[in-house]
Amino acid sequence: MDTAAIGSEARSSIGAAQSLDEIEKLRVAYLGKQGSISALLKTLGGMTPDERKEEGPKIHALREEVTAALGARKAELEQAELEQRLAAETLDLSLPAPETPKGSIHPVSQVMDELAEIFADMGFAVATGPEIEDDWHNFAALNMPESHPARAMHDTFYFPQAAGETGANEALDRAGSSARMLLRTHTSPVQVRTMKAQGAPIRIIAPGRVYRSDSDATHTPMFHQVEGLVIDKGIHLGHLKWTLETFLKAFFEREDIVLRLRPSYFPFTEPSVEADVGFAIENGRRVLGGSGDEPGHGWMELLGSGMVNRRVIEMSGLDPDEWQGFAFGVGVDRLAMLKYGMDDLRAFFDGDVRWLRHYGFSPFDQPTLSAGVGARA
Repeated sequence: MDTAAIGSEARSSIGAAQSLDEIEKLRVAYLGKQGSISALLKTLGGMTPDERKEEGPKIHALREEVTAALGARKAELEQAELEQRLAAETLDLSLPAPETPKGSIHPVSQVMDELAEIFADMGFAVATGPEIEDDWHNFAALNMPESHPARAMHDTFYFPQAAGETGANEALDRAGSSARMLLRTHTSPVQVRTMKAQGAPIRIIAPGRVYRSDSDATHTPMFHQVEGLVIDKGIHLGHLKWTLETFLKAFFEREDIVLRLRPSYFPFTEPSVEADVGFAIENGRRVLGGSGDEPGHGWMELLGSGMVNRRVIEMSGLDPDEWQGFAFGVGVDRLAMLKYGMDDLRAFFDGDVRWLRHYGFSPFDQPTLSAGVGARA
């Protein structure tokens, strides 16, 4: 069969093809190793130079024509197939959107997990207690009786008294309950309840929500606090300072944390000390590290602590001549602000999705001492 006949047949067959499978079969029939056009190309070797000069261009032109025709018809069939599929497929806009990953771990929850991981390594257990407390556990058992001036330090949310009660100054029941109920102002009642329930020795942290009537950029009516308590024999301030330094170095993941203890007053500890931490200003914000006495540095008041008052130990059912201990407390929200560069406490509770996306943690960011408590995916 000559080139003209093969070309005529190829054009007719390609134009009549109705599927991509037919196009592929025609490509093999004409251009494959055993195809008719490939067979014509093989005949060139047996021709004389004059014949090759005459027939060669015809065969090559035929191959290019058939190749182009196959490509064009294939494109037409693919477009027709796409249009047919698009016409058959529909999108129901009333269906719910596909599920996508959403939500994150709140910085407060993440920091609480970090605290639990750090203190667990030091042998501390996590203790919890009720957020609705009675006056005795929240104040009286912590050496703050009804007339104590330290109560003015806590703007307390009291619950209305039930009918038949004698008033706000009704005598407290030393057995552990009171007529006045309130939202706890600190997690210290957890310490009292743990001492009464478990005795000594004790080594616990008590994280949780607390409530005070205050609101500005660094205070909210509800915030989070973690307190620590150690009760044992022979406990002194040196144990307290070592515990705080070890905790802060692990939490901020810096070895240059410098701690300064400054005398203070808390009714439930004696002696009482404020713990100040050295800081420097980097990129417009405070970064903990180094001594506060260095040029360009300063001291930041971070937490309150001290040796547990003898009266608190006694009211918790223990012998203060046998058992001693220390306690400390710090705001979880403040720790999160310092570590992760946040400047407004109120944003913690606004529920702004943009803020949560920026500061939130992946559920896979599990704090570990080996990988780093602040590691983020």
